[in-house]
Formats: sequence, structure tokens, C-alpha cells
Amino acid sequence: MQVNETLKPAEVDLLYQSHHAWLRGWLRARVGCREHAADLAQDTFVRVLRARQVAPLKEPRAYLSSIARGLMIDQYRRRALERAYQESLASMPEGETPSEEHRHIILDTLERLDRALLQLKPRARQAFLLAQLDGLSIPRIALHLEVSRATVERDLAKALGVCYRLRYADA
Repeated sequence: MQVNETLKPAEVDLLYQSHHAWLRGWLRARVGCREHAADLAQDTFVRVLRARQVAPLKEPRAYLSSIARGLMIDQYRRRALERAYQESLASMPEGETPSEEHRHIILDTLERLDRALLQLKPRARQAFLLAQLDGLSIPRIALHLEVSRATVERDLAKALGVCYRLRYADA
């Protein structure tokens, strides 16, 4: 195998045969559910197939567990978003709740926004959330984060750029 080529399907198949059972067990110990672990293991190998990983893998279990860990975090974040959304729905008057289709669109948008905001440095993300969710002004955010107003303005511009790109990525 050459160093500059990606993993071939046959190599992924061998990786799957050699490490799938181990990965499923590793995941089950962490998530506590056999079915959930099996789903995450499958998703891990789907990621491997789509990855641009350069072959050969020196530490296949470390590579697989790293991907699986990321998937667990993504799933945890999605469930946290869903719980927060369900809590907000519970506080709405019954006639004003969105349809199932609209709920799906809202959750998908929230999930994509969450992933997009993860591209930002923590301070920029926090500044954006303070402005958007808490309604703080730039001077108040600067005071809260102990940075200059100009820094907050730059951070908010970066965050809004990420949101803008997210908005028009599907257009």
C-alpha cells in the first residue's frame, strides 16, 4: 500500500472484520446500551469509508475510537438540543406548537448552527450566544468577557459570517 492513497473498500472491510466486535464492546461500555453501541459502531465505519484517511493505519483501534468518540459527542449534543427544544415546546400554548415537519426543520437548523458555531474560538462563540440568547449589548459583553469592545465586534462579525455561510450554503 502506498502512503499517498486512501483506504480502499477491501481495506475497510478488513478493518471492519478485525475490529468491529472490539469497537462495539468498547462503545457498549461507554453508552450502556447494546443497540446504541451497535448503531454507533456502524456509523463509525461509515465515517471511515467517507474519510480521506491516508493508508496505512498504524493504530486502527485508536483511529476507530477517536471517530466513535466524536460520534458520541455529536449524539450527546443533538440530544441536549432536542431536550432544550422539547422544554421550550412544553411552555408554548397548545395551539401555537409547530407541526412535526416544522419541528424537524427547526431541530435540523439548530443542529447545523451548533456545528457551525463549533468552528469558532470559544470566546467568539460565547460573545455570539451572549448577544443572541441573552440580548447583551457589545459593551456589556466586553465587560462580561473582560475584553475590548473592538474584540467583541470582531468576534461577533466572525460568528455572523459563520451563520451567513450556513444560511446560504443550501441555497
